[in-house]
Amino acid sequence: MRLYRLLSALCLLGLAAVLPPAHAQGQAPAQASPYTVVVPVTDTSEAQRDQAFADGLTQVLVRVAGGQDLRSKPGYADALKGAPGLVQQYQYQRAGNGLAVQATFDPGAVRRLIAQIGVAPAGVKPPVLAVVRGADGSLLGKDALDPLGQAVTARGGSVVYPDPAGAPDPAKLAAADPATLAAVSQQYKTGLILLGSLQGGSADWTLISGGQPQHWSGQGTTQAALLADAGNALVDRLGQQLNVIGSTVSDGRLWVSGLGSAADYANLLAALRVDPAVRQVVTLGAKDDGMLLAVKASMPPPVLAASLAAGGRFIQAGRHEGADASLRWLH
Repeated sequence: MRLYRLLSALCLLGLAAVLPPAHAQGQAPAQASPYTVVVPVTDTSEAQRDQAFADGLTQVLVRVAGGQDLRSKPGYADALKGAPGLVQQYQYQRAGNGLAVQATFDPGAVRRLIAQIGVAPAGVKPPVLAVVRGADGSLLGKDALDPLGQAVTARGGSVVYPDPAGAPDPAKLAAADPATLAAVSQQYKTGLILLGSLQGGSADWTLISGGQPQHWSGQGTTQAALLADAGNALVDRLGQQLNVIGSTVSDGRLWVSGLGSAADYANLLAALRVDPAVRQVVTLGAKDDGMLLAVKASMPPPVLAASLAAGGRFIQAGRHEGADASLRWLH
């Protein structure tokens, strides 16, 4: 019956453009625009402000380029010199005991700049949900984890924090429980989760990316240093996994299971078609609750699968015959 329903869904290709994605039913917490940054300054002089704009533009460029390192690209240095001309609006604000400037850059101008630098589109990466507990077992919030958040933000990423009243179960997250990951996806719009446990001057970390865990440990002379190191290690690991953007279009086959209805199939196509790395999708066949798709993209199939899973609607799955990469749709 599943095969019949999925094959019948092939007749509903037109619905993919009008049906909302399955996760649109839930409401996520408000997320800051990738084009807005907050940069510390020592005073309100023009020189300090222009330097802050240049520093902020480096963060925005990395975000909008999907985490790619643009520093070696021709025209990058000149682009930073023109940062003040790309700012739509800015305002000063207090930051702890100091001062910062919040700047919002023109989205269209930033995208054109990235195209001029010659970088293939990859899309803005989802935030990382930081579920970190202190030595006493209590859940740490944004203020306590500020060094980690600053380290991630400085390199173009973003961090969100769980609602203390309804934080997901760390054990279920570590086990990549599909129902728990689906709930995180619905509420926080991400498949990237950082689990942490602090013990004095050391910490254990687990990055869950698309259902796949990565473990490491860290040490620091202070908690701030420990958290900052963790933020940089997190960005490094995500970069190695997700920022493999090819200079040519890759052809591959993607297997997606967990599809139980025509709406799932339409939402799958919609999710693929809005991804800037995907150039073309063709359905090749169906079996049980899965579909085999031929995909042209600006990244190799395994990297595309990891990138899609990072968004939270999929988890990575085991190998499937005839496919270069496999995913499972989350409900």
